[in-house]
Amino acid sequence: MGRLFGTDGVRGVANAAPLTPELTCRLGRVAATYLAERAGSTRRRPVLLIARDTRESGPLLEQALVAGVLSAGVDALVAGVLPTPAVAFLTPALGAAGGAVLSASHNPFEDNGVKLFSADGDKLPDAWEDEIETRLEAGLEGARPTGARIGRVRQVPGAERRYLDGLRASLPAGFDLAGCRVVLDCAHGATYRVAPRLFRSLGAEVGTLGSRPSGTNINRSVGALHPEGLQARVLATPGAIGLAFDGDGDRLIVVDESGVVRDGDHVLAVCARALLARGALRGGVLVSTVMANLGLERALTSLGIGMIRTAVGDRYVLEAMRRVGANLGGEQSGHVIFLDHARTGDGLLTALQLLRAVREAGQPLSALAAQVEKCPQVLVNVRVRAKPPLEELRGVAGALARWEGKLDGRARFLVRYSGTESLARVMVEGDDHMTIEAAAREIAAAIHEEVGATS
Repeated sequence: MGRLFGTDGVRGVANAAPLTPELTCRLGRVAATYLAERAGSTRRRPVLLIARDTRESGPLLEQALVAGVLSAGVDALVAGVLPTPAVAFLTPALGAAGGAVLSASHNPFEDNGVKLFSADGDKLPDAWEDEIETRLEAGLEGARPTGARIGRVRQVPGAERRYLDGLRASLPAGFDLAGCRVVLDCAHGATYRVAPRLFRSLGAEVGTLGSRPSGTNINRSVGALHPEGLQARVLATPGAIGLAFDGDGDRLIVVDESGVVRDGDHVLAVCARALLARGALRGGVLVSTVMANLGLERALTSLGIGMIRTAVGDRYVLEAMRRVGANLGGEQSGHVIFLDHARTGDGLLTALQLLRAVREAGQPLSALAAQVEKCPQVLVNVRVRAKPPLEELRGVAGALARWEGKLDGRARFLVRYSGTESLARVMVEGDDHMTIEAAAREIAAAIHEEVGATS
């Protein structure tokens, strides 16, 4: 079967291998059994919380997943369309043995995926995913109860309201957004209802785009990966801040009041400064990944804040945060974790904390974000047909060694495979854009020569 889980759950083209209804049903059965074992539920019958984004394939895979869960003798709590972080929040609140989200995040609508959460609302560690895969491959799918022991489907009453109440509870008493103008780009995804409700409930003046999902338009020229339309709306709305979410709502990209796009590096810097000013930045450190721009590191150093880098993936950020006792971490891509309030990246929570930081500083977002002077950074994606270890590809290793020698410490190189797509990613960062672009292109060409996809 090959490795089923990537860096963010199972992902692929919906209704094609591996993401077929048949495998999704089996995955539901095995995952529900295993998560119930891990949770040690004292309920007569354990429960699994299930939500999805707005993709056309969502109901198909939801029914397959639910069938698998029920066949394991586990109840399915079905919440409908909700952001991924809402499931992370609600799973422990509802006493569920685990949670599952059907989403492919920022991917096009043809894709879908299954993200799993533990009873504590955490993404599953590698060892847990490995065990689920082992059971699937070995056909160890557990008992099949009959009669009254088959699981039951139940709806989750007030799921949106409970999630929004939790978000508002992250703010100090009496805090509101009266007089604040925001434009929300919901990517025609899972935040299309909850985001406008949240910001209007806090008194903000709200404009929206990407809030009319059709099932096939999720992430299409909208959302966190496509902020151009949001930029235009912000520039046409004096004083507004633009907030762009991805399809499942766990990341945030921002457009400041001057129309400049600000990514996770800027958000981390602004929020770290605010936490430091409140005396609330635990350990005087934040956690980011190997993709974080050197400009972020320099800005934090100037504030007396340390930075720890991890592998790409918000669960690796979370692991490091817990290890060092940090309460702020995240990725350049816009996944930001405020560990005092949530156990996973949450675009809506991040937006609230960013707007709070702007209010407290009494400065426009553009001025606060400008503290991060970005170093030129070139990222080239190469579609690949296979993923052998990159260090074993002689042409790739040779190209990388040549450029590392040529630039002699004046650039930073990162070459890796995507955990969610059939891509190799080449990132080069340094002070001269033309030079690092040439390096990235040559290394990418070497990858294409050895393992590049033909179409």
